[in-house]
Amino acid sequence: MQWYLVAALLTVLTSSQGILTTLSQSNGKYKYDYATIPFLAELFKFSVSSFFLCKECQSSSPPRMTKEWRSVRLYLVPSVIYLIHNNVQFATLTYVDPSTYQIMGNLKIVTTGILFRFVLKRKLSNLQWMAIILLAIGTTTSQVKGCADTPCDSLFSAPLQGYMLGIFSAYFSALAGVYTEYLMKKNNDSLYWQNVQLYMFGVIFNMGWLIYGDFKGGFELGPWWQRLFNGYSITTWMVVFNLGSTGLLVSWLMKYSDNIVKVYSTSMAMLLTMVLSIYLFSVKATIQLCLGIMICIISLQMYFMPVHMLVELPQTLPVTSK
Repeated sequence: MQWYLVAALLTVLTSSQGILTTLSQSNGKYKYDYATIPFLAELFKFSVSSFFLCKECQSSSPPRMTKEWRSVRLYLVPSVIYLIHNNVQFATLTYVDPSTYQIMGNLKIVTTGILFRFVLKRKLSNLQWMAIILLAIGTTTSQVKGCADTPCDSLFSAPLQGYMLGIFSAYFSALAGVYTEYLMKKNNDSLYWQNVQLYMFGVIFNMGWLIYGDFKGGFELGPWWQRLFNGYSITTWMVVFNLGSTGLLVSWLMKYSDNIVKVYSTSMAMLLTMVLSIYLFSVKATIQLCLGIMICIISLQMYFMPVHMLVELPQTLPVTSK
């Protein structure tokens, strides 16, 4: 499967996630424990990867699997990074409003490019750097509201701690993606074997988070496994399936493509979500959204299109008269 087909499918699934999550609410509230969604999504990814790994093991050419603990333990790191990121994310939202946090989140586009260059040693051309910066500008432009909606100075009214935590949040988000790509490409192990290791730790950490929630709440609602599916509907299951499928596609991109493709896919998904929200939830379209979409499309062209198609170079040097 070509990377651009996976990226397009990832864009569709990612854009559907926010819409499905909104549709799973009842009167603006969740009837289910939303902490169970990541756990079930990780369990789904682990189960699918285990199934395909078993199929590979039964084939005539068994897959390559590195089973030494010193290799397996490396897959614990992304789970730790995501755990730190989630806590920093919640801490950031105590200092800044959601709109400011959403805009600051676009820093991860640039930080991904920086880590992509210095951690993975992948060189980017000047034109590609300009495209990445344009993508960050485009997504930010699409999210900026007019002065009639919110105070124009609200973006700069948060305390310094909020901006520092926002920067750390963007950094950890980019670090998790870049480190996962490093793991996926560090050897020729089977993708499904790598996924099994990655999602095994994801299941463990998310289960630990549910247990922590029980202790924090004093077990007033009972142990988490007894209320795991409470309040679930068909839409809720679609949220789990969508989130799990998105993770599987991301791991494929990390193995056979790179983080920049994922960044573009998720950014385009965000814009697609905003466009669909206009029709599904009667959200008002803004000039900022239109400008942001145009800037992001230009960025997409600049990054992926061959240089000779972007710049018309003369075939021969002009003859100068003496």
